[in-house]
Amino acid sequence: MTTPSPALVRDPAVSAPTVARSASPARGAIGPVIITGRGLTKHYRMGEVDVAALRGVDVDLFEGELVVLLGASGSGKSTLLNILGGLDVCTDGRVEYRGTDLSAADGDELTMYRRRHVGFVFQFYNLIPSLTARENVALVTEIADDPLAPEDALELVGLGERLDHFPAQLSGGEQQRVAVARAIAKRPDLLLCDEPTGALDFQTGVRVLAVLERLNRELGTTTAIITHNAPIAAIACRVITLSDGRIAGIEVPPRRMLAEELRW
Repeated sequence: MTTPSPALVRDPAVSAPTVARSASPARGAIGPVIITGRGLTKHYRMGEVDVAALRGVDVDLFEGELVVLLGASGSGKSTLLNILGGLDVCTDGRVEYRGTDLSAADGDELTMYRRRHVGFVFQFYNLIPSLTARENVALVTEIADDPLAPEDALELVGLGERLDHFPAQLSGGEQQRVAVARAIAKRPDLLLCDEPTGALDFQTGVRVLAVLERLNRELGTTTAIITHNAPIAAIACRVITLSDGRIAGIEVPPRRMLAEELRW
């Protein structure tokens, strides 16, 4: 994993340290392929109906990139993310993580893959109401091999002053940032985010995206964000558009925007 840059400054909008950035950031360096999917298909049986969620998808995610998976509801983007993250398995096809065939992995092996290498952020925060922010993050750090301290993870997402607050005492955006801190606390190689702003208003959503963008830039964590909201694609290194279970296009934005520049 890429080590954080030593050149840190304070962002007045977020209390955690951040790398100094220009108004027109570079696209960002992309490393080798970290995970590959080839010929991925996924079928679900719903009564008498066979539903094809993926139809022969080929995809690569590169080390250190931030990729947006864009598409309407039902396009297959969540199914694809779940397969890459080891939460689901494909009906046909092959998934390789750093040369290891996940398609042949059993349940225990997929559990270890998720535990050691993947962080998840979902639309709904999935925090335990009776635990503080610190304790919610500690649930992950207690089972990780080389985790960040919960306090450090929460500081990274700008919640260093909210460690001992319960979810009911936090706003929706703060709860989502706790969920992000929980995901990155185990230092994952892959951070997979399924509609992380879907339950948030515009301003709060932008702040959460700014946190994800900064973590990608500072920690070098390969990050994939699912969204149906096209303007969000402007913060990506690459944009993969899905439609009807297939990849409809792959684009590289000419300039990566900062999350704070987004409007929708």
